[in-house]
Amino acid sequence: MKLWGGRFRKETDSLVNDFNSSIQFDGRMYREDIEGSMAHAAMLADCGIISREDRDRITAGLKSILADIEAGKIEFSADNEDIHMNVEVLLTERTGEAGKRLHTARSRNDQVAVDLRLYLRREIGEITGQILDLQQAILDQARGHQRTVMPGYTHLQRAQPISFAQHLLAYGEQLKRDVTRLQDCKKRMNVCPLGSGALAGTTYPIDRWRTAELLGFDAPCSNSLDGVSDRDYALELLSALSILMMHLSRFAEEVILWCSWEFKFIELDDACSTGSSIMPQKKNPDVAELVRGKTGRVYGHLMGLLTAMKGLPLAYNKDMQEDKEPVFDAVDTVKICLPVFAGMIATMRVLPENMRRAAGGGFINATDCADYLTKKGMPFRDAYTTVGNLVCYCTENGKLLEELSLEELQSISSLFGEDVYEALRLETCMEQRRSYGGPAVEETDRQIRELQAFIEEVRHG
Repeated sequence: MKLWGGRFRKETDSLVNDFNSSIQFDGRMYREDIEGSMAHAAMLADCGIISREDRDRITAGLKSILADIEAGKIEFSADNEDIHMNVEVLLTERTGEAGKRLHTARSRNDQVAVDLRLYLRREIGEITGQILDLQQAILDQARGHQRTVMPGYTHLQRAQPISFAQHLLAYGEQLKRDVTRLQDCKKRMNVCPLGSGALAGTTYPIDRWRTAELLGFDAPCSNSLDGVSDRDYALELLSALSILMMHLSRFAEEVILWCSWEFKFIELDDACSTGSSIMPQKKNPDVAELVRGKTGRVYGHLMGLLTAMKGLPLAYNKDMQEDKEPVFDAVDTVKICLPVFAGMIATMRVLPENMRRAAGGGFINATDCADYLTKKGMPFRDAYTTVGNLVCYCTENGKLLEELSLEELQSISSLFGEDVYEALRLETCMEQRRSYGGPAVEETDRQIRELQAFIEEVRHG
């Protein structure tokens, strides 16, 4: 007989039972379910709703169930539908009447809501740690390449000279925002729905603040209908994870380009690459490609849950059981992507000569040439047109700007002097960009220090 079976006179159809059951995926929340139940029992005893003896029996029973689950001695049953009823049935078998009192002043609606918040709160901590590991791998590579000149791109066209360190640090900044988004999500998530009951609270004199305190929440949810029907925190987490995966996917795309023969800016370590079944020369960036591919999977989970929630009246509806599989899979996907991505970045070999060679083409010092004329007194828009004419001349004559003779330069503008050649050196162009956030070594030094400080603060804060 189901725990809720008093109202019914027929057994649930086996197909309906399987369709209704969620134990195959919500069983992973066993620890959170037991933690929530122990806190609930403690609060009930504190409020005089159950005896302290029953509380102690319930607590001991729940601890024994937890130990047996972790020892692999318990197999959950689909007949008991979900993790909540599985634990309650086991507890009643072990503690008798005391176990039957645990569900006083509680519904599965507020129980599942607290379990999911507890579970995702823990997962956010683990994901944050993995992001910090990736940021550290980025920092370690950046430190060695502050003077490595490479072409910066817009529209995938060579644009201006930057350092490889600055390019990497841009992803460090994106990941910093991902960490703070997860922190914000965790903060909003950290309110306790226990005590909301099915939707309207309870007639028992419970202390919801005590339950929240025992479970490490900042406060109880202030409205009981919202407490059981809110899944904003799951949607917000999926949104944050989608943005994180978008950042990884953009980075992955660049890695894929960089390790191609057309670019050859980096070489991936053998341990982070795969080969071809037919072409013996191939070394494929499968890690980056899989991360890029799995991004769509996480996006899909966000859209799926948004769609499931969009038409639900208050309060709880069975549709909301569809929250767990997408959230769990998105979390699992992110957690498998981050460490392999960090390993790929940490072990890749950078090829500075190839980066410098690529930077030498494409007239990426043209803006610096225009700035040179502007600093000599020419209005920038005139300087822009002048250098545009020079680039056209160079293209027609197969030369670079720095290969033009002084006579050729002065035939375009008398403002050109011998010092133009130093101004047009790519290293000079990069190092002169000392504006805040730029590629000059003094600026990448600052960015490295600040990102390292951020990592340490989050790890130990």
